[in-house]
Amino acid sequence: MIKKRAYLDSEFSSLNRYTCRLISLAIVVSDGAEFYIELTDTWTKKECSDFVQKIVLPQLNLSLYGRTCEQARAELHAFLCALGPVEVFSDAPDWDWPLLLQLVGARGLPADVELRQIPEDLEVICAYDEPPHHALLDARHLARMLEHSKLT
Repeated sequence: MIKKRAYLDSEFSSLNRYTCRLISLAIVVSDGAEFYIELTDTWTKKECSDFVQKIVLPQLNLSLYGRTCEQARAELHAFLCALGPVEVFSDAPDWDWPLLLQLVGARGLPADVELRQIPEDLEVICAYDEPPHHALLDARHLARMLEHSKLT
């Protein structure tokens, strides 16, 4: 069975693994489908690093994409279930995957969603100068680069 490929990116409050809070999350699928949310109830500006306050927060559009964690969880589950078999790639899996799993909650990922590593020979393709630090734009960029590389 051929699985779709999806590309995950997230933005979060700080680079502290123990206290970081998910701010936004995007999944871009090889067939063009996209999922993007900005959480409204899981973080405060005070918890955000100076970098996040200066670079990430000004890019948010909470009036359009803002969701409570409960709303985001339900929408994410529906999106992932509708995809069918899919492999999810991230260029920062040590950060993105735990935040994705935290968002999906106790229900967990649908059985046909598989988290995958980017092959080592393609990791260099993922590196680019200064990313926008916007989850949706970064996920789109990752998808373009890896789809163009003929990721298999």
